[in-house]
Amino acid sequence: MNNSTRSALVLAALLLPLSSHAHKGWLQPSKTVLNVGQWVTVDAASSTDPFVKDHNAMRLESLLITAPDGSTVAAENLSSGKLRSSFDLQLKQAGTYRLAVVNNGLNASWEVDGQRKSWPPRGQPATAEGFAKEVPAKADKLKVVSSQRRLETFVTAGKPNVTALQPSGVGLELVVAQGVNDLYSNEPATLQFLLDGKPAPKLKVELIADGVRYRNSVGEIELVTDAEGKVKVQWPQPGLYWISTSTEDQNATAPATERRASYTATLEVLSP
Repeated sequence: MNNSTRSALVLAALLLPLSSHAHKGWLQPSKTVLNVGQWVTVDAASSTDPFVKDHNAMRLESLLITAPDGSTVAAENLSSGKLRSSFDLQLKQAGTYRLAVVNNGLNASWEVDGQRKSWPPRGQPATAEGFAKEVPAKADKLKVVSSQRRLETFVTAGKPNVTALQPSGVGLELVVAQGVNDLYSNEPATLQFLLDGKPAPKLKVELIADGVRYRNSVGEIELVTDAEGKVKVQWPQPGLYWISTSTEDQNATAPATERRASYTATLEVLSP
């Protein structure tokens, strides 16, 4: 891929309405279907294209792993380098695990004498105390936006189950009709997206298969959810898929007046 083509792809990513970030966050499990007692290792990063380690490592402070019985389990061997973070998980229970990085944020912008101000500073957390101290209550052109960002992947040891997959009812979430680790390239899959626990219609959904680095084009698939928040996917080939969608609305909790919610998942599609 030459430099001019790469530049065009980056510009296209910036203009995509379903993503407010040029770089794409992702979780990449080594396998998604294993036996009880086996280990899975997961890479976590943000990059221009999914699964291509070319930007920076993902922070894992908000990593939450839900075991097949609904309990929370800890990752092991967490590490973070320049281009990726990683962690290991031993699958001690039979069933399906949810591995999620969930971030809720708050951002404010306003003007002072015609100059734009923003909070929080880059790299610093948004706290209620910081907001009260740093953001003027009656600033000119004040805009306060809350964000709900969820990145997930799923792994199954032995027989799958759905206990860990129950929606939280907060933000954007995914339901896979036929089993999240039971996807095959010769079978169409139905994916349903929920917003605050209810079907989310008219969402723009983007799918990208692994291997972008070795293709002449990104080859993204763009779909739109129906009235029930569903899309039907015919997988072009086996492998890992990056799936993402986002939305904006006015259903924000004070002091925010707008909300941005995004959802990203990595699913593995198997050979028949």
